[in-house]
Amino acid sequence: MMKFLGFMIFMIPLSFLKNSFWLNQFMYFILFFLFGLSLSFNYMYMYLSYFLGCDLLTFVMVLLSVWICSLMILASEGLYSKNYFYNLFMLMVLLLLIFLFMTFSSMNLFVFYLFFEMSLIPTLILIVGWGYQPERIQAGVYLLFYTLFASLPMMISIFYYYSVYDTLLFFFMYNMVDNFMIYMCMNMVFFVKMPMYMVHLWLPKAHVEAPVSGSMILAGIMLKLGGYGLMRVMVMFISIGVEVNYIFIIISMIGGFIVSLMCLRQSDMKSLIAYSSVAHMGLVLSGIMTLNYWGMCGSLVMMLAHGLCSSGLFCLANISYERIMSRSLYMNKGLINLMPSITFWWFLLSASNMAAPPSLNLLGEIMLINSLVSWSWLCMIFMSLMSFFSAAYSLYLYSYSQHGKMFSGLYSFFNSNIREHLLLMLHWLPLNILILKAENFTLWL
Repeated sequence: MMKFLGFMIFMIPLSFLKNSFWLNQFMYFILFFLFGLSLSFNYMYMYLSYFLGCDLLTFVMVLLSVWICSLMILASEGLYSKNYFYNLFMLMVLLLLIFLFMTFSSMNLFVFYLFFEMSLIPTLILIVGWGYQPERIQAGVYLLFYTLFASLPMMISIFYYYSVYDTLLFFFMYNMVDNFMIYMCMNMVFFVKMPMYMVHLWLPKAHVEAPVSGSMILAGIMLKLGGYGLMRVMVMFISIGVEVNYIFIIISMIGGFIVSLMCLRQSDMKSLIAYSSVAHMGLVLSGIMTLNYWGMCGSLVMMLAHGLCSSGLFCLANISYERIMSRSLYMNKGLINLMPSITFWWFLLSASNMAAPPSLNLLGEIMLINSLVSWSWLCMIFMSLMSFFSAAYSLYLYSYSQHGKMFSGLYSFFNSNIREHLLLMLHWLPLNILILKAENFTLWL
Protein backbone atom coordinates (compact mmCIF):
# COMPACT_ATOMS: atom_id res chain seq x y z
CA MET A 1 0.00 0.00 0.00
CA MET A 2 2.96 2.31 0.59
CA LYS A 3 3.83 2.19 -3.11
CA PHE A 4 0.52 3.88 -3.97
CA LEU A 5 1.12 6.48 -1.29
CA GLY A 6 4.58 7.08 -2.79
CA PHE A 7 3.00 7.42 -6.24
CA MET A 8 0.65 10.14 -4.95
CA ILE A 9 3.34 11.99 -2.99
CA PHE A 10 5.58 12.10 -6.06
CA MET A 11 2.65 13.56 -8.03
CA ILE A 12 2.72 16.71 -5.84
CA PRO A 13 5.40 18.55 -7.92
CA LEU A 14 3.45 17.61 -11.06
CA SER A 15 0.64 19.92 -9.88
CA PHE A 16 2.94 22.93 -10.23
CA LEU A 17 4.24 22.12 -13.69
CA LYS A 18 3.09 24.59 -16.34
CA ASN A 19 0.32 23.23 -18.58
CA SER A 20 0.33 19.84 -16.85
CA PHE A 21 -3.44 19.78 -16.30
CA TRP A 22 -4.29 16.82 -18.52
CA LEU A 23 -1.04 15.00 -17.72
CA ASN A 24 -2.08 15.19 -14.07
CA GLN A 25 -5.43 13.70 -14.87
CA PHE A 26 -3.81 10.94 -16.92
CA MET A 27 -1.70 10.02 -13.86
CA TYR A 28 -4.91 9.49 -11.84
CA PHE A 29 -6.08 6.97 -14.44
CA ILE A 30 -2.71 5.18 -14.24
CA LEU A 31 -3.02 5.09 -10.44
CA PHE A 32 -6.57 3.73 -10.79
CA PHE A 33 -5.36 0.96 -13.10
CA LEU A 34 -2.41 0.03 -10.87
CA PHE A 35 -4.53 -0.04 -7.73
CA GLY A 36 -7.23 -1.99 -9.53
CA LEU A 37 -4.72 -4.80 -10.10
CA SER A 38 -4.28 -5.33 -6.35
CA LEU A 39 -7.56 -7.18 -6.06
CA SER A 40 -8.80 -7.91 -2.57
CA PHE A 41 -12.03 -9.86 -2.38
CA ASN A 42 -12.87 -10.63 1.24
CA TYR A 43 -12.62 -9.55 4.86
CA MET A 44 -8.92 -10.43 5.19
CA TYR A 45 -6.37 -7.63 5.00
CA MET A 46 -3.84 -8.03 2.20
CA TYR A 47 -0.88 -5.94 0.99
CA LEU A 48 0.11 -5.07 4.57
CA SER A 49 2.67 -2.32 5.01
CA TYR A 50 3.15 -0.48 8.30
CA PHE A 51 -0.38 0.33 9.49
CA LEU A 52 -1.95 0.13 6.01
CA GLY A 53 -3.80 -2.81 4.54
CA CYS A 54 -6.51 -3.59 2.01
CA ASP A 55 -9.64 -5.70 2.34
CA LEU A 56 -12.66 -5.58 0.03
CA LEU A 57 -14.20 -2.55 1.73
CA THR A 58 -10.94 -0.59 1.47
CA PHE A 59 -10.41 -1.73 -2.11
CA VAL A 60 -13.83 -0.54 -3.30
CA MET A 61 -13.60 2.79 -1.46
CA VAL A 62 -10.08 3.66 -2.63
CA LEU A 63 -10.96 2.78 -6.23
CA LEU A 64 -14.02 5.02 -5.99
CA SER A 65 -11.89 7.84 -4.52
CA VAL A 66 -9.28 7.71 -7.30
CA TRP A 67 -11.99 7.49 -9.95
CA ILE A 68 -13.98 10.45 -8.61
CA CYS A 69 -10.81 12.55 -8.18
CA SER A 70 -9.80 11.93 -11.78
CA LEU A 71 -13.31 12.89 -12.94
CA MET A 72 -13.19 16.05 -10.77
CA ILE A 73 -10.23 17.25 -12.82
CA LEU A 74 -12.03 16.32 -16.04
CA ALA A 75 -15.09 18.30 -14.91
CA SER A 76 -13.08 21.39 -13.89
CA GLU A 77 -11.64 22.21 -17.29
CA GLY A 78 -13.05 25.74 -16.89
CA LEU A 79 -10.41 26.51 -14.26
CA TYR A 80 -7.67 25.53 -16.71
CA SER A 81 -9.05 27.46 -19.68
CA LYS A 82 -9.60 30.61 -17.55
CA ASN A 83 -6.24 30.09 -15.75
CA TYR A 84 -8.03 30.28 -12.42
CA PHE A 85 -5.39 29.05 -9.93
CA TYR A 86 -5.58 25.59 -11.47
CA ASN A 87 -2.19 24.50 -10.05
CA LEU A 88 -3.42 25.11 -6.54
CA PHE A 89 -6.66 23.34 -7.40
CA MET A 90 -4.79 20.24 -8.56
CA LEU A 91 -2.71 20.28 -5.39
CA MET A 92 -5.88 20.38 -3.28
CA VAL A 93 -7.42 17.45 -5.18
CA LEU A 94 -4.22 15.47 -4.76
CA LEU A 95 -3.96 16.21 -1.03
CA LEU A 96 -7.58 15.22 -0.64
CA LEU A 97 -6.91 11.95 -2.46
CA ILE A 98 -3.88 11.23 -0.24
CA PHE A 99 -5.92 11.86 2.92
CA LEU A 100 -8.79 9.71 1.65
CA PHE A 101 -6.41 6.91 0.66
CA MET A 102 -4.91 6.95 4.15
CA THR A 103 -8.36 7.07 5.77
CA PHE A 104 -9.69 4.09 3.85
CA SER A 105 -6.58 1.90 3.99
CA SER A 106 -5.57 2.53 7.59
CA MET A 107 -5.99 -0.43 9.94
CA ASN A 108 -5.58 1.64 13.09
CA LEU A 109 -8.60 3.46 14.53
CA PHE A 110 -6.66 6.54 15.63
CA VAL A 111 -4.86 6.95 12.28
CA PHE A 112 -8.24 6.53 10.61
CA TYR A 113 -9.65 9.29 12.83
CA LEU A 114 -6.69 11.58 12.11
CA PHE A 115 -7.00 11.41 8.32
CA PHE A 116 -10.81 11.41 8.54
CA GLU A 117 -10.53 14.88 10.11
CA MET A 118 -7.72 16.02 7.79
CA SER A 119 -9.86 15.35 4.71
CA LEU A 120 -12.10 18.25 5.85
CA ILE A 121 -9.41 20.85 5.18
CA PRO A 122 -8.90 20.45 1.39
CA THR A 123 -12.70 20.17 0.99
CA LEU A 124 -13.13 23.43 2.87
CA ILE A 125 -10.46 25.12 0.73
CA LEU A 126 -12.20 23.85 -2.44
CA ILE A 127 -15.54 25.30 -1.31
CA VAL A 128 -14.18 28.64 -0.09
CA GLY A 129 -11.59 29.06 -2.85
CA TRP A 130 -13.52 28.04 -5.95
CA GLY A 131 -17.17 28.36 -4.84
CA TYR A 132 -19.59 30.72 -6.54
CA GLN A 133 -21.53 32.85 -4.02
CA PRO A 134 -20.49 34.84 -0.93
CA GLU A 135 -22.56 32.40 1.18
CA ARG A 136 -19.83 29.81 0.65
CA ILE A 137 -18.08 31.07 3.81
CA GLN A 138 -21.16 30.22 5.86
CA ALA A 139 -21.43 26.83 4.13
CA GLY A 140 -17.79 26.13 4.97
CA VAL A 141 -18.34 27.04 8.62
CA TYR A 142 -21.39 24.73 8.75
CA LEU A 143 -19.35 21.90 7.24
CA LEU A 144 -16.48 22.42 9.65
CA PHE A 145 -18.39 22.89 12.88
CA TYR A 146 -20.98 20.17 12.40
CA THR A 147 -18.13 17.68 11.95
CA LEU A 148 -15.83 19.11 14.65
CA PHE A 149 -18.66 19.27 17.18
CA ALA A 150 -19.11 15.51 16.90
CA SER A 151 -15.48 14.52 16.41
CA LEU A 152 -13.89 15.63 19.70
CA PRO A 153 -15.98 13.14 21.73
CA MET A 154 -14.85 10.46 19.28
CA MET A 155 -11.20 11.22 19.93
CA ILE A 156 -11.71 11.00 23.69
CA SER A 157 -13.60 7.72 23.34
CA ILE A 158 -10.75 6.33 21.18
CA PHE A 159 -8.26 7.17 23.97
CA TYR A 160 -10.58 5.56 26.52
CA TYR A 161 -10.94 2.46 24.36
CA TYR A 162 -7.16 2.17 24.01
CA SER A 163 -6.58 2.55 27.75
CA VAL A 164 -9.04 -0.25 28.49
CA TYR A 165 -8.42 -2.75 25.67
CA ASP A 166 -4.82 -1.96 24.64
CA THR A 167 -5.40 -2.13 20.91
CA LEU A 168 -6.76 0.12 18.20
CA LEU A 169 -6.38 -2.29 15.27
CA PHE A 170 -9.66 -2.97 13.48
CA PHE A 171 -8.77 -6.62 13.19
CA PHE A 172 -8.69 -7.16 16.97
CA MET A 173 -11.93 -5.36 17.68
CA TYR A 174 -14.81 -7.49 18.79
CA ASN A 175 -17.97 -7.09 20.81
CA MET A 176 -16.61 -5.55 24.01
CA VAL A 177 -18.25 -2.18 24.64
CA ASP A 178 -21.68 -2.04 26.25
CA ASN A 179 -21.62 1.59 27.36
CA PHE A 180 -24.21 3.78 25.59
CA MET A 181 -22.13 6.91 26.17
CA ILE A 182 -19.10 5.45 24.38
CA TYR A 183 -21.42 4.20 21.61
CA MET A 184 -22.78 7.71 21.04
CA CYS A 185 -19.37 9.43 21.29
CA MET A 186 -17.78 7.00 18.84
CA ASN A 187 -20.60 6.98 16.27
CA MET A 188 -21.98 10.52 16.35
CA VAL A 189 -19.28 11.82 14.01
CA PHE A 190 -20.26 9.17 11.45
CA PHE A 191 -23.95 10.07 11.77
CA VAL A 192 -23.07 13.70 11.03
CA LYS A 193 -20.85 12.72 8.11
CA MET A 194 -23.40 10.37 6.51
CA PRO A 195 -25.45 12.64 7.15
CA MET A 196 -28.27 11.24 9.26
CA TYR A 197 -31.55 13.15 9.16
CA MET A 198 -31.56 15.96 11.80
CA VAL A 199 -27.81 16.54 11.53
CA HIS A 200 -27.92 16.92 7.74
CA LEU A 201 -28.25 20.70 7.47
CA TRP A 202 -24.62 21.28 6.52
CA LEU A 203 -24.91 19.10 3.41
CA PRO A 204 -27.34 21.04 1.17
CA LYS A 205 -25.52 24.28 2.06
CA ALA A 206 -22.09 22.87 1.28
CA HIS A 207 -23.32 21.34 -2.00
CA VAL A 208 -25.06 24.44 -3.26
CA GLU A 209 -22.07 26.69 -2.59
CA ALA A 210 -19.32 24.29 -3.72
CA PRO A 211 -17.83 24.30 -7.23
CA VAL A 212 -18.59 21.22 -9.34
CA SER A 213 -15.47 19.45 -8.08
CA GLY A 214 -16.41 20.16 -4.45
CA SER A 215 -19.91 18.76 -5.01
CA MET A 216 -18.52 15.67 -6.71
CA ILE A 217 -16.10 14.87 -3.91
CA LEU A 218 -18.71 15.60 -1.23
CA ALA A 219 -21.35 13.39 -2.83
CA GLY A 220 -18.92 10.78 -4.14
CA ILE A 221 -16.59 10.20 -1.20
CA MET A 222 -17.18 12.39 1.85
CA LEU A 223 -20.59 10.93 2.67
CA LYS A 224 -19.10 7.44 2.28
CA LEU A 225 -16.58 8.14 5.07
CA GLY A 226 -19.46 7.97 7.55
CA GLY A 227 -20.72 4.63 6.25
CA TYR A 228 -17.20 3.22 6.05
CA GLY A 229 -16.45 4.27 9.65
CA LEU A 230 -19.68 2.75 10.93
CA MET A 231 -18.98 -0.55 9.16
CA ARG A 232 -15.56 -0.66 10.81
CA VAL A 233 -16.57 0.24 14.38
CA MET A 234 -19.98 -1.47 14.62
CA VAL A 235 -18.07 -4.68 15.46
CA MET A 236 -17.38 -3.22 18.92
CA PHE A 237 -20.99 -2.37 19.64
CA ILE A 238 -22.92 -5.48 18.65
CA SER A 239 -24.48 -6.22 22.06
CA ILE A 240 -25.48 -2.60 22.74
CA GLY A 241 -26.29 -2.10 19.04
CA VAL A 242 -28.97 -4.79 19.20
CA GLU A 243 -30.64 -2.75 21.95
CA VAL A 244 -30.35 0.84 20.64
CA ASN A 245 -29.86 0.68 16.86
CA TYR A 246 -33.62 0.75 16.28
CA ILE A 247 -33.62 4.46 17.25
CA PHE A 248 -31.34 5.35 14.35
CA ILE A 249 -33.13 3.07 11.91
CA ILE A 250 -36.41 4.84 12.75
CA ILE A 251 -34.84 8.30 12.38
CA SER A 252 -33.26 7.30 9.04
CA MET A 253 -36.40 5.74 7.59
CA ILE A 254 -38.78 8.52 8.57
CA GLY A 255 -36.12 11.14 7.75
CA GLY A 256 -35.51 9.59 4.33
CA PHE A 257 -39.22 9.83 3.57
CA ILE A 258 -39.43 13.46 4.74
CA VAL A 259 -36.33 14.42 2.74
CA SER A 260 -37.80 12.74 -0.36
CA LEU A 261 -40.84 14.99 0.03
CA MET A 262 -38.56 18.01 0.46
CA CYS A 263 -36.86 17.14 -2.84
CA LEU A 264 -40.16 17.68 -4.62
CA ARG A 265 -40.29 21.36 -3.64
CA GLN A 266 -36.72 22.36 -4.55
CA SER A 267 -36.22 24.91 -7.30
CA ASP A 268 -32.43 24.66 -7.27
CA MET A 269 -31.05 21.66 -9.17
CA LYS A 270 -28.02 21.18 -6.92
CA SER A 271 -30.16 21.47 -3.82
CA LEU A 272 -32.50 18.76 -5.11
CA ILE A 273 -29.61 16.36 -5.83
CA ALA A 274 -28.09 17.14 -2.41
CA TYR A 275 -31.33 16.33 -0.58
CA SER A 276 -31.69 13.12 -2.57
CA SER A 277 -28.23 12.18 -1.24
CA VAL A 278 -29.56 12.51 2.32
CA ALA A 279 -32.42 10.14 1.48
CA HIS A 280 -30.07 7.57 -0.08
CA MET A 281 -27.57 7.70 2.76
CA GLY A 282 -30.47 7.24 5.19
CA LEU A 283 -31.03 3.86 3.55
CA VAL A 284 -27.34 3.02 3.86
CA LEU A 285 -27.33 3.96 7.54
CA SER A 286 -30.41 1.82 8.26
CA GLY A 287 -28.80 -1.10 6.42
CA ILE A 288 -25.63 -0.92 8.53
CA MET A 289 -27.67 -0.52 11.73
CA THR A 290 -29.60 -3.77 11.19
CA LEU A 291 -26.24 -5.51 11.82
CA ASN A 292 -27.06 -8.30 9.39
CA TYR A 293 -25.14 -9.57 6.38
CA TRP A 294 -27.55 -8.33 3.70
CA GLY A 295 -27.53 -4.89 5.30
CA MET A 296 -23.74 -4.57 5.29
CA CYS A 297 -23.34 -5.78 1.69
CA GLY A 298 -26.34 -3.73 0.51
CA SER A 299 -24.90 -0.61 2.15
CA LEU A 300 -21.55 -1.16 0.44
CA VAL A 301 -23.21 -1.54 -2.98
CA MET A 302 -25.48 1.45 -2.32
CA MET A 303 -22.54 3.65 -1.31
CA LEU A 304 -20.64 2.78 -4.48
CA ALA A 305 -23.73 3.32 -6.65
CA HIS A 306 -24.65 6.60 -4.99
CA GLY A 307 -21.06 7.86 -5.30
CA LEU A 308 -21.11 7.44 -9.08
CA CYS A 309 -24.72 8.43 -9.68
CA SER A 310 -24.86 11.54 -7.51
CA SER A 311 -21.50 12.75 -8.79
CA GLY A 312 -22.74 12.36 -12.38
CA LEU A 313 -25.90 14.34 -11.63
CA PHE A 314 -23.82 17.18 -10.15
CA CYS A 315 -21.74 17.19 -13.34
CA LEU A 316 -24.93 17.52 -15.37
CA ALA A 317 -26.19 20.36 -13.19
CA ASN A 318 -22.85 22.08 -13.71
CA ILE A 319 -22.99 21.61 -17.50
CA SER A 320 -26.32 23.46 -17.47
CA TYR A 321 -25.00 26.07 -15.06
CA GLU A 322 -21.98 26.87 -17.27
CA ARG A 323 -24.32 27.73 -20.12
CA ILE A 324 -27.34 29.36 -18.47
CA MET A 325 -25.50 30.82 -15.45
CA SER A 326 -28.31 29.70 -13.18
CA ARG A 327 -29.13 26.50 -11.33
CA SER A 328 -32.80 27.36 -11.02
CA LEU A 329 -35.25 24.87 -12.53
CA TYR A 330 -37.32 27.83 -13.73
CA MET A 331 -34.46 28.99 -15.96
CA ASN A 332 -33.20 25.55 -17.02
CA LYS A 333 -36.16 24.53 -19.14
CA GLY A 334 -36.56 22.94 -22.53
CA LEU A 335 -32.94 21.87 -22.69
CA ILE A 336 -33.93 18.96 -24.92
CA ASN A 337 -34.34 21.50 -27.73
CA LEU A 338 -30.83 22.85 -27.26
CA MET A 339 -28.77 19.83 -26.24
CA PRO A 340 -30.58 16.57 -27.00
CA SER A 341 -27.37 14.58 -26.49
CA ILE A 342 -26.97 15.89 -22.93
CA THR A 343 -30.67 15.16 -22.33
CA PHE A 344 -29.82 11.53 -23.05
CA TRP A 345 -27.33 11.57 -20.15
CA TRP A 346 -29.87 13.32 -17.94
CA PHE A 347 -32.25 10.50 -18.70
CA LEU A 348 -29.73 7.73 -18.00
CA LEU A 349 -28.48 9.19 -14.72
CA SER A 350 -31.95 10.13 -13.48
CA ALA A 351 -33.07 6.58 -14.24
CA SER A 352 -30.11 5.25 -12.24
CA ASN A 353 -30.97 7.65 -9.41
CA MET A 354 -34.45 6.16 -9.14
CA ALA A 355 -32.89 2.66 -9.04
CA ALA A 356 -33.95 1.44 -12.47
CA PRO A 357 -32.24 -1.72 -13.73
CA PRO A 358 -29.45 -2.44 -14.60
CA SER A 359 -27.91 0.14 -12.23
CA LEU A 360 -26.08 -0.76 -9.03
CA ASN A 361 -28.62 1.41 -7.16
CA LEU A 362 -31.23 -1.26 -7.87
CA LEU A 363 -29.02 -4.04 -6.52
CA GLY A 364 -28.23 -1.98 -3.41
CA GLU A 365 -31.89 -1.18 -2.82
CA ILE A 366 -32.98 -4.80 -3.25
CA MET A 367 -30.37 -5.96 -0.75
CA LEU A 368 -31.35 -3.21 1.71
CA ILE A 369 -35.06 -4.05 1.34
CA ASN A 370 -34.18 -7.68 2.17
CA SER A 371 -32.19 -6.58 5.17
CA LEU A 372 -34.67 -4.07 6.58
CA VAL A 373 -37.83 -6.08 6.01
CA SER A 374 -36.27 -9.12 7.68
CA TRP A 375 -35.36 -6.83 10.58
CA SER A 376 -38.93 -5.51 10.94
CA TRP A 377 -41.92 -5.71 8.61
CA LEU A 378 -42.83 -2.10 9.52
CA CYS A 379 -39.86 -0.95 7.44
CA MET A 380 -41.84 -2.00 4.36
CA ILE A 381 -44.04 1.07 4.69
CA PHE A 382 -41.21 3.58 4.59
CA MET A 383 -39.16 1.59 2.07
CA SER A 384 -42.06 1.63 -0.35
CA LEU A 385 -42.65 5.35 0.21
CA MET A 386 -38.97 6.17 -0.29
CA SER A 387 -38.74 4.06 -3.45
CA PHE A 388 -41.84 5.74 -4.85
CA PHE A 389 -40.75 9.29 -4.03
CA SER A 390 -37.19 8.73 -5.24
CA ALA A 391 -38.74 7.91 -8.63
CA ALA A 392 -40.96 10.98 -8.26
CA TYR A 393 -38.20 13.52 -7.60
CA SER A 394 -35.89 11.98 -10.23
CA LEU A 395 -38.67 12.34 -12.80
CA TYR A 396 -39.41 15.86 -11.54
CA LEU A 397 -35.76 16.86 -12.00
CA TYR A 398 -35.56 15.29 -15.45
CA SER A 399 -38.87 16.42 -16.92
CA TYR A 400 -38.76 19.93 -15.46
CA SER A 401 -35.27 20.67 -16.77
CA GLN A 402 -35.51 18.99 -20.17
CA HIS A 403 -39.08 19.69 -21.31
CA GLY A 404 -41.23 22.80 -21.57
CA LYS A 405 -40.57 26.17 -23.18
CA MET A 406 -37.05 27.52 -23.27
CA PHE A 407 -36.19 30.43 -21.00
CA SER A 408 -36.83 33.57 -23.07
CA GLY A 409 -33.86 35.46 -21.62
CA LEU A 410 -31.40 33.02 -23.18
CA TYR A 411 -29.10 35.07 -25.37
CA SER A 412 -26.41 32.72 -26.65
CA PHE A 413 -25.63 29.11 -26.07
CA PHE A 414 -22.76 26.73 -26.82
CA ASN A 415 -23.26 23.06 -27.46
CA SER A 416 -21.87 20.07 -25.58
CA ASN A 417 -18.33 18.90 -26.29
CA ILE A 418 -16.52 15.56 -26.23
CA ARG A 419 -15.03 16.16 -22.77
CA GLU A 420 -18.48 16.44 -21.20
CA HIS A 421 -19.72 13.28 -22.89
CA LEU A 422 -16.63 11.40 -21.74
CA LEU A 423 -17.10 12.70 -18.20
CA LEU A 424 -20.71 11.51 -18.08
CA MET A 425 -19.94 8.19 -19.72
CA LEU A 426 -17.24 7.50 -17.11
CA HIS A 427 -19.87 8.01 -14.41
CA TRP A 428 -22.62 5.99 -16.04
CA LEU A 429 -20.67 3.05 -17.44
CA PRO A 430 -19.20 1.65 -14.19
CA LEU A 431 -22.56 2.25 -12.50
CA ASN A 432 -24.34 -0.06 -14.93
CA ILE A 433 -21.59 -2.50 -15.93
CA LEU A 434 -20.51 -3.42 -12.38
CA ILE A 435 -23.81 -5.20 -11.78
CA LEU A 436 -22.44 -8.00 -14.01
CA LYS A 437 -19.83 -8.79 -11.31
CA ALA A 438 -22.05 -7.93 -8.35
CA GLU A 439 -21.19 -11.13 -6.48
CA ASN A 440 -17.80 -9.64 -5.58
CA PHE A 441 -19.46 -7.05 -3.34
CA THR A 442 -21.13 -9.72 -1.23
CA LEU A 443 -17.97 -11.45 -0.09
CA TRP A 444 -16.44 -9.06 2.36
CA LEU A 445 -17.59 -10.24 5.79
